[in-house]
Amino acid sequence: MQSSPSRDLAVGLFVLTGLAALGYLSLNLGGMTLGRSGGLELHATFTQIGGLADRAPVVISGVKVGRVKHIELADDLRARVTFEVEGELPLPVDTSASIRTAGLLGDQFIELEPGAEDALLQPGGEIALTESALSIEKLVGSLVHDAGLGGDEEAAE
Repeated sequence: MQSSPSRDLAVGLFVLTGLAALGYLSLNLGGMTLGRSGGLELHATFTQIGGLADRAPVVISGVKVGRVKHIELADDLRARVTFEVEGELPLPVDTSASIRTAGLLGDQFIELEPGAEDALLQPGGEIALTESALSIEKLVGSLVHDAGLGGDEEAAE
């Protein structure tokens, strides 16, 4: 088989296109973005974040509008979550943030519920109204304790 410059060029372009598509897909699946920044960075403090992780989605009415950027322990020993939402999104100052779970055992995400105030959150703003993650272990523990199935009552007699 003889070498043909046009065929070699076509094969080379095909391979480069495939590598570029593979790189793009791996960045998107990994939660990275290219050239898309400048969103509205906000903070919220929670007493319990459960399994919330960096790059977890931030949604409004089920529509993804941002991602969690960073989670740290605040001075008051509560979890401080920094997240970014789309830059032009008008969020009132009385917006609330809740940690929810996708399905019964799915990944956790932040759900924002916009309020009714006229004043809008500014970059670096703090969401004051938060609802922490539901801990299934605590829920089951309280049900067992309330039902008297803990066994502590028998041991005390």
